[in-house]
Amino acid sequence: MSARVDSRRGILAEWLDQRVGWRKLMHEALDEPIPGGSRWAYVFGSGLLFIFVNQIVTGIFLSLYYVPSIDHAHTTVSFIQKQVTAGSFIRSLHSYGSSVMVVLLMLHLAQTYFYGAYKSRRELLWIVGCFLFLLVLGMSFTGYLLPWDQKAYFATAVATNIISEVPVIGGALKTLLRGGTEMSTLTLSRFFMLHVFLIPGLIFAAVRAHVYLFRKAGAAGPPLKEEQRRALPVVSFFPAQVVKDFIFGIGLIVALGTLSWARPTTIGPVANPADPTYLPRPEWYYIPVFQWLKYWHGAASLLGIVIIPAIVLLLLFTAPFLDRSPERRAARRPIPVSLFLVILGGLVFLGYRSSVEDRRDPSVHAKLLAQEKAEAEYARAPFEPEQMASKASSEASLTPQQAKGSLLFESESCSACHGPSGRGGDGLAKLKRLKDRYSADQLGELLRHPRPAMLEGGMEPSKLAAQDLESLVAYLRALKE
Repeated sequence: MSARVDSRRGILAEWLDQRVGWRKLMHEALDEPIPGGSRWAYVFGSGLLFIFVNQIVTGIFLSLYYVPSIDHAHTTVSFIQKQVTAGSFIRSLHSYGSSVMVVLLMLHLAQTYFYGAYKSRRELLWIVGCFLFLLVLGMSFTGYLLPWDQKAYFATAVATNIISEVPVIGGALKTLLRGGTEMSTLTLSRFFMLHVFLIPGLIFAAVRAHVYLFRKAGAAGPPLKEEQRRALPVVSFFPAQVVKDFIFGIGLIVALGTLSWARPTTIGPVANPADPTYLPRPEWYYIPVFQWLKYWHGAASLLGIVIIPAIVLLLLFTAPFLDRSPERRAARRPIPVSLFLVILGGLVFLGYRSSVEDRRDPSVHAKLLAQEKAEAEYARAPFEPEQMASKASSEASLTPQQAKGSLLFESESCSACHGPSGRGGDGLAKLKRLKDRYSADQLGELLRHPRPAMLEGGMEPSKLAAQDLESLVAYLRALKE
C-alpha cells in the first residue's frame, strides 16, 4: 500500500515538475551556498519578509472597513477598534508591525555594515537596501495620519510644515502632499493612496531587486581574513538557515501577537484642527528627528533641516564607494565604524534628550499626561456611531454643482474651521441656515470679502474662479441643520 502511495506521489510530482518546473524553483530558492554555514546573524532579512506579509494581510482586513475621508476616517477606525470582532487585535498587529519593521531594518542595516557585506560587487545591493529603509519609513509616516485622531493630525501637520522648509520646492511639496494649504480630506486620501498603493508597489519592486542582486552576488559570509574566508566550508541555505529563519519568523509573529493581545493600541478623540493647545509627538523612531529640528531656526534652518540630513543620507548610500578597502573586519575599519556609531549614538541621544525635556518642563509634562489620559478614556468609551445613513442620503441628494462644491469645501480647508459639512462642534464654528440668511450673490461676496471679525478668526478671502465659487456657494446654501 505504501509503495503504491509513493508511486502516485512520484507521478504527481513529475507531472507538476513538467508543467511548473518546481524542482528547479526549489533548487534556486533553497540551494544558495553560504560560506561558513548558517548563522543567527543572517535571520533579519527573512524576518522582514515575515513582518511585511503580516502588514499586507492585516492591512487588507483594515481596508475592508476604512473610509479615507475626514467625515468617516475616525469613526471607521473606532468601529474597527471597538466593534469589529478581533478588530483591535488586527489593528494592533498592524500598528506594532510597523515599529518591528523599523527595528529589524535597523538591525539588518547595522549587521550588514559591521560585517562589511556591502563590499565586493554588492554596491547596488546596499543602495537598494537603503532605499527600502526609506520606503518603510515612508509607509509608517503615511499610515500615521489615517486614524485622523488628535495625535495623528497634529504630528502630521508639523511634519508637513517641516517639509515646506526645503528650499525652492518645499512649498510645492507641502501643497502636493496636503492637496491644498491646509489638512483636509484631500490630504487623507493622498496619504491613503501612498500608504496602500504607491509605496507598497515600490517596496515590492525594491524587494524583488534586492533578492535578485543578493542571489547574483551571493552570500558574503563572515568578516574574516581573505585566506580564512576561502578556507570556510560552503553549506547550502537549506536546511540549517531555513530552520533558523523559520524559528525567528515564528518567534516574531508570536511576540507580536502576544503584545497586541496584552496591550492593544488605542485611538484618541477625533482631530480638532482648532485646538491650539495640543502638543504633537511623533512615533518613537521619529522622535530623534523631532528633537533635532528644535535646534534650528531662521536662516540656520536650511543647514539643519536640509544640508546636514542630506549629507548623512549621502554618506549612507555611498558607503560602498567611500570604503573601497577589501578589509571587512570591523576592528580594521575604524573610521567607517566610528562614523556609523557616532550617527547612531547621536540619534539615541536626541531621543533621550527629547524625553528628558518633556519630563523637566512641568507644563509640558502635565499636558502630555492629560493628552494620554484623554486618549485612554476615549479608547475605553463605548462606540458612538455617527449618523452615516442620514449624511449619505443628504449627500446623495446633492446636485452635480453642489457635489462639486462639497469637494471645494474640503480642498479649501473650510472644514478645518467649521467641521465636516459645516456641522461645527469641538470648538469649531457651525454654519447655520446660510440659505435663509444670504442670497447666492451675498454669500459669494462674503466669501470674497470676509467681515473683519471673520478675518480675525482666521478666514482668508476666497480666490476661487467664478464658476468654482458658484459651486461652493450652492453647496453652502444646501447645508441643513
